[in-house]
Amino acid sequence: MPPTLASLVQHSALKLTVRAGADRLDTPVRWAHASELADPVPYMDGGELLLVTATNLDAENAESMRRYVRRLAGAGVAGVGFAVGVNYDAIPAALLDAAEEAGLPVLEVPRRTPFLAISKAVSAAIAADQYRAVTAGFEAQRELTKAALAGDGPADLLARLAVHVDGWAALYDTSGAVLAAAPDWAARRAARLTPDVERLRDRPAPASVVVGDSEDRVELQSLGTGRRARGALAVGTGAALGTAERYAVHSAVALLTLTTARSRSLQGAEQRLGAAVLRMLLAGQPDHARAVAGDLYGGLLDAPFRLLIAEAAAPAGFDLLTETMEAAAARSGEALLMVPEGERVVVLAADGGTAVAACASYAEAQDDRAPREGGAEDSDVVVGLSAPCGPIAVSAAYKQAEQALSVARRRGRALVEHEELAAGSVLPLLADDAVRAFADGMLRALYEHDAKGRGDLVASLRAWLSRHGQWDAAAADLGVHRHTLRYRMRRVEEILGRSLDDPDVRMELWLALKATEAAAPAEN
Repeated sequence: MPPTLASLVQHSALKLTVRAGADRLDTPVRWAHASELADPVPYMDGGELLLVTATNLDAENAESMRRYVRRLAGAGVAGVGFAVGVNYDAIPAALLDAAEEAGLPVLEVPRRTPFLAISKAVSAAIAADQYRAVTAGFEAQRELTKAALAGDGPADLLARLAVHVDGWAALYDTSGAVLAAAPDWAARRAARLTPDVERLRDRPAPASVVVGDSEDRVELQSLGTGRRARGALAVGTGAALGTAERYAVHSAVALLTLTTARSRSLQGAEQRLGAAVLRMLLAGQPDHARAVAGDLYGGLLDAPFRLLIAEAAAPAGFDLLTETMEAAAARSGEALLMVPEGERVVVLAADGGTAVAACASYAEAQDDRAPREGGAEDSDVVVGLSAPCGPIAVSAAYKQAEQALSVARRRGRALVEHEELAAGSVLPLLADDAVRAFADGMLRALYEHDAKGRGDLVASLRAWLSRHGQWDAAAADLGVHRHTLRYRMRRVEEILGRSLDDPDVRMELWLALKATEAAAPAEN
């Protein structure tokens, strides 16, 4: 439960005393906010405990306080915390009378209790409530997942869901007929909602609608991943769903889709569950991910695995890669987690397993099929593969796979492993068209100067940079006097319009020279 005025009054460290509205202390408090404005309403969202010392209030004027309190009550303020011993030794009667008239609770805050302590207490209570809700939600996900994977049908899952939402739950088929309900008495209630289920069925999935009467509030959720729903879930409660209950319902929707849909919908539901596992892993929640993964993906998380990201220029090549990996995993009994992300897919597969080997073989065959002039974008698929990792390092593995994918695009290869990047040099990355264009633009004026027979500035620059600016050593490498080399470097600065004393300039020139060298073999 969120904090209430009553819970704050009962907080022994705050020493708050109720001076008005004692019958409204069950009001939830969304936040605690201090304001001395004569009219703070424009800055309120509702549900706040407003903390004041009445610095700018005519707190002893009955009409002024009546207007002030009415404005606060109309804005949904939960209550007023009035600090005594600052501007007033006691709460003015005009304010208390107005508060009683408007039904607005007023709490007396002793001088020794700072407003900050009240704000911290409210914040801590809200955080604790949210933590309880999330924990309860994950517990519901774990129980519902176990029920779904038990293979005993939806009855057990619905029974557990009904307990978690403190209400009832029912499952419908595509025609709107009730397949199962929990508790048993809910079947008759659920049957009366068939017309609503039929209307929901005609909307693209996923879809939801809230219906109900004087008995309860019912939320209908469609099941399925195609254009038409393949069933529906009804959840009846006495009030709107809270955070924990919402977790439970969303889990039930995914799991029921998994157990009731046909082959394509079944695959889609598995992907949604896998996406939830992946999101938790990326968020640094391996324990929650294991709980949600259950038997479906749990075995995958118990040993080192690889994360790969694949992009496709054509859906046909994309489908062929995923089908190849799925077939390999199925033959060996490996778990394989695939999550589509727009025009690409993220895959978790066992390190050293047949699925990763099948992906590598597919990419190798694609590279051997025909050389690509325009790089990886002309190929069917491009894959970036992370180093082996465990559940706690998935976020880092995701970045590794993205980096490898980016390099695969530039190099025109179907697959690049991150371990290649970690063990190699940065120099191969200079063979990028954009880097070559940069190098050409930076050095063109020097090459044009040398081509006219006016000196060997490029070679002199290379020698000087390779010797870290040591004049004698660089001059000796070139076989010229150091004064000659100094003259050439001044000419380089004049032609480029940049100072060689700037380390950034020296770095850019060195990379430009290396990029030119990397491009030279391809041009010969």
